[in-house]
Amino acid sequence: MLPSMNYPVWDVAFGSGLLIAVISIVHVFVSHFAIGGGLFLVVSEKRGYRLNDQAFLDWVARHTRFFVLLTVVFGAVTGVGIWFTISLVHPSATSALIRSYVWAWAIEWLFFFLEITASLLYLYGWKTLDRKTHLWIGWVYFWSSFMSMVVINGIITFMLTPGAWLESGTFWDGFLNPTYLPSLGIRFGFSLVLAGVYALLRASREKDRVLRATLVSWSARWIVPAFATLPLFAYWYISKLPATVWASAQGRTPTPTRHATLILVFSGFALAGSVWALLKPRRFPLAASVVVFAAAFLTMGSFEFIRESVRKPYVIYGYMYSNAVLAHAGPGDGGLSVDRIRERGVLASARWSRYKEISPGNEAQAGQEVFRLQCQSCHTISHYRGLTQLLRARNWDESAIYFRLGSLDKMVNGAMPPFVGTDAERRALARFLAGLNPGIPPSQTLPGPLPEMTGGKVFEQSCADCHLESPDDPLFSRLRQRDETEIYELIGSLNTLNPAMPPFGGTDRERKVLAAWLRGKVAD
Repeated sequence: MLPSMNYPVWDVAFGSGLLIAVISIVHVFVSHFAIGGGLFLVVSEKRGYRLNDQAFLDWVARHTRFFVLLTVVFGAVTGVGIWFTISLVHPSATSALIRSYVWAWAIEWLFFFLEITASLLYLYGWKTLDRKTHLWIGWVYFWSSFMSMVVINGIITFMLTPGAWLESGTFWDGFLNPTYLPSLGIRFGFSLVLAGVYALLRASREKDRVLRATLVSWSARWIVPAFATLPLFAYWYISKLPATVWASAQGRTPTPTRHATLILVFSGFALAGSVWALLKPRRFPLAASVVVFAAAFLTMGSFEFIRESVRKPYVIYGYMYSNAVLAHAGPGDGGLSVDRIRERGVLASARWSRYKEISPGNEAQAGQEVFRLQCQSCHTISHYRGLTQLLRARNWDESAIYFRLGSLDKMVNGAMPPFVGTDAERRALARFLAGLNPGIPPSQTLPGPLPEMTGGKVFEQSCADCHLESPDDPLFSRLRQRDETEIYELIGSLNTLNPAMPPFGGTDRERKVLAAWLRGKVAD
């Protein structure tokens, strides 16, 4: 499997990761509706026959047309969009997934073909097929869509929890990974929620008040019970995650922590609105159904953001970093593992690099090429996760950047891959990044003073890239037995205590303020 340094880099100015996220979240919101909605249609049709409710059946037929247009047409287009974007942004990861699960993908495509065929037959069979045949086709659609999820779920969960596959490399060890079953439960449960959410939105627009109340109540009955199962599957899912992954959603890393909070907020809105619809269907307004719909969308989006962000710094956990560098050397790695790139250099290893070596006068240009190869999969220059704003806020000069590049895998609580390459490439990257902040002369060796002289600000400027402001962080636990003077002395010799740490770049006054602040924190 050849990493993406064997492919040209697709330069998306506003961030390739954000582009994938937007397309994926929209697709997931529709594709899960395709599963739960299929079950909703066939069960609703049976209800209409049982109660001999023709008005209800007519609405289900109209809902089928909406369902097919949204899932088969729009859903399929966004699905192709995902393949297009991931193939350009993460070609090596896409290649790894295809090579490892080529027969799984082939089986899923067969189910998808059956799904499309059954959905069209179901749509046009409302007026031409007898009840028994029409219901049978509806069940065929549901089971084919459910089996598509069964297959895809194994591949998606593999990316976060490959489990024993890292040692064995076998199909079933990767497919039936630790989070496979709980994730399947979460996704199927949420597909039932979405079946009710979409139906609730359309039911709220009905003009017939009696039919409207019936539809609102029926839709809410799908949402509330399904919502009740999600915490159980979520607890099971969390119990199967690696400890470092779950820690990311509990405050270790900002993005998953923020979205974990958003899930609680948005799901609360969606559930509260659904309970209202269940208890008071006649008084449930269209505006409330829109809120429930939006809250469900944001809940699903937050879950997908968490799933993607807690995997950092990997795109396939424990195997391939987000910049497509392989974590460990092995047969067929193309020389693009961490250790082998450090021997040869990233510029010499990458097939599509414009510069193969660094010479006097091309340091900044070569550094930009190193940025493109190692950083651009997650960062942009000045847009989504832009580095220009960060470097100007931190006020780091070339020397400070160089030191920090040596400990990238320890910064942001381990959310970044390590820098791989030669020392000359590391210096070239530092030169390029320093040039993004024209306020810092290249000759300056220390960052400028902080605007406000507080210990918290100094900590944020100098320490927060690698350390949490938490009593559980190793920094604070190691300082508990130190007094303020000892802490002050330690701050002055950081790079001798640990070569991965850059030297303290502040003034003597900032050093004293930081020492006093740290002592106060560990004394609390």
